Amino acid sequence: MKKTIVVVGAGPGLGNTIAREFASHGFWAALVARSEAHLAAYAEAFRREDIEVDTEAADAARPETLTRALSALTERLGTPDVLVYNVGVTAPDGDRAVTSELLMERYQIDAASAWHCACLTATEDFAAKRGAILFTGGGFAQTFRPVPGLVPLCIDKAALRAMACILHQQLAPRGIFAGTVLIRGVIAPGDARYDPAVIARVYWDMYEKRQDREILY
Repeated sequence: MKKTIVVVGAGPGLGNTIAREFASHGFWAALVARSEAHLAAYAEAFRREDIEVDTEAADAARPETLTRALSALTERLGTPDVLVYNVGVTAPDGDRAVTSELLMERYQIDAASAWHCACLTATEDFAAKRGAILFTGGGFAQTFRPVPGLVPLCIDKAALRAMACILHQQLAPRGIFAGTVLIRGVIAPGDARYDPAVIARVYWDMYEKRQDREILY
């Protein structure tokens, strides 16, 4: 039976490219995003490339929708082998005041739902398969040089880095690998270093080698 990668935060940039990278190694791709229309388009594109794919709509702002989506995918495809949480609100803050309400809203999306998905995925069956949970982080979470206009995202990526460290410690004894890729630049197709296809290979290497729980890229 084929291995499966679940990408929460599918999209035309890094999310779908990570799924394609794993598919090139024989994985079934399971894509999760908010828009059913976008998911239908992604699935059609994948099938044109002869990639086996399934989709479920969910909103990281509403954890209950993630619970339903991951459960439905597991029911159809079996326990996954890899979970990638690739969600982050990257829209500039603009003139919006950074209130406690905004911070809590963004924290759910950027960090708390990552923890939620990891806990749902890290079952005994997942452990038996030596599964891996990979997070998309930001380089400023390591050096902590905040980016003006992205205050909630900077705070949340720092929290996500801590979560990944804690999960690694908790899950490693069960045979589950947890790691994060801290991307230190702007993802840009065609860029020699930050093209999504180049970065996606870092995720594959992390999964395959299972050595570094954290890669600053």
